[in-house]
Amino acid sequence: VLHAQFEPTDAPVIATGLAASPGAAVGRAYFSADGAAAAADAGEKVILVRTETSPEDVHGMIVAEGILTSRGGLVSHAAVVARGWGKPAVVGAESVVITGTSFTAGSATVTEGDMISVDGSTGRVMLGELAMTVAEPPPEFAVLLGWADEVRAGTMAVRANADTGPDAANARNFGAEGIGLCRTEHMFLGDRLPVVRRMILADTPDEEAAALEELRQAQKADFAEILEAMDGLPVTVRLLDPPLHEFLPRTEELAIKAATTELTDEERRLLRAAEMWHEYNPMLGTRGVRLGVIKPGLYAMQVRALMEAAADRVAAGGQPIVEIMIPLTVGREEMALARSWVETAVDEATAAGSGDRATAGVDRPVDVTIGTMVETPRAAIVAGELATEADFFSFGTNDLTQMTFGFSRDDVEGRLMPAYLEKGLLTRNPFETIDRAGVGQLVLDACERGRAAKPGIKLGVCGEHGGDPESIALFHEAGLHYVSCSPFRVPIARLAAAQAILAAG
Repeated sequence: VLHAQFEPTDAPVIATGLAASPGAAVGRAYFSADGAAAAADAGEKVILVRTETSPEDVHGMIVAEGILTSRGGLVSHAAVVARGWGKPAVVGAESVVITGTSFTAGSATVTEGDMISVDGSTGRVMLGELAMTVAEPPPEFAVLLGWADEVRAGTMAVRANADTGPDAANARNFGAEGIGLCRTEHMFLGDRLPVVRRMILADTPDEEAAALEELRQAQKADFAEILEAMDGLPVTVRLLDPPLHEFLPRTEELAIKAATTELTDEERRLLRAAEMWHEYNPMLGTRGVRLGVIKPGLYAMQVRALMEAAADRVAAGGQPIVEIMIPLTVGREEMALARSWVETAVDEATAAGSGDRATAGVDRPVDVTIGTMVETPRAAIVAGELATEADFFSFGTNDLTQMTFGFSRDDVEGRLMPAYLEKGLLTRNPFETIDRAGVGQLVLDACERGRAAKPGIKLGVCGEHGGDPESIALFHEAGLHYVSCSPFRVPIARLAAAQAILAAG
């Protein structure tokens, strides 16, 4: 009832992938973000078709009606971004073989500009333009949600994962009671990407500082929009998490261009930087708090931007509630170091004042809590130690699942998962519904250890499992104070949380 659907049809299915983001979408196939953006500007409805997406593709993703990728899983870049925006997406459609500006799928060939239909609820891809029915929830749905909210009041809140002011406002309209995950890396895309690259390419501290200052001003504006949209509700801001190479061009693309045509001076510098930052397993490499260790100015800039936006919100009569989250910590020493960075940046931002408004000497405009994601098995095991330095835990169950299973989330779902499910080796896709015996037990144990070390610690989850009903039941059992999911899954989470509470008696 929340997403558009295709009307019943006998149209042949040319490819099937993972149903990554629900809903139906129709548009002309385009194979690059630039091509999709240009076609959308000309008034066309487009479907962005890529092998996989990256931050460089965001400007094409945002204008697309839907997204189709031949690689990736349910927590791949394409899947997570599409769910956050409420765009239909099919990912990991391995029968889709892309060559230049066309793809083949079995006997079917689709060239750029051809009309295709993508069903993000079933994972099906069809030729042509299929008829759709518009989503329209019945009036009783709002009444049911109201009852659910009464049941869970004071027990389990439902927040949303949102990265922009419009996303936050949309989440609040869906009933979200705060933001459980604001991914600051999404603020570095689009027209900010060249500035990020200048920061990475900086040869001197002054060049890096100039780029960071430009990013601070941009992030401050983004934070201001989010805090305004969520005024009076908690906003959890995760400091930069992905490795820096994600903000650089793909080395393969630059290498091909270098072999066929001449690279510009800037492209040569970007290629050298991409090669320098390249890692064989970036998911386990220099990301999260580890990135902060080697580039501490990056986190300081983000905290200062956030605190200045919070101060401006207070001056406007608002009530910002700020929670700063450190990603990928695995031990007390890391958390203590990261906490010291944040506290220093908060104090410096307060002393310096916000923008043109003099606030020097004024108390902090808002209380700030500092916590960490628990997304590695070690962090779950030593949760008692982490709790001594953290005000809250937020379980990043996407990464925790793949690190516990040893599954690559972008590779396993399309190829291995169907065979495992068919043979009964797994009863559920653990990226959709939490694995109770393994990952779920880590969550339960970490909550127990965290509360033992710090009885008042706040506990939440911000992985995609936060919108899954079966997973929410385990999170209630663990005593989590909130779950957080994409805005469009908030109504489902509200119902599921109430059901879990009632089932537990």
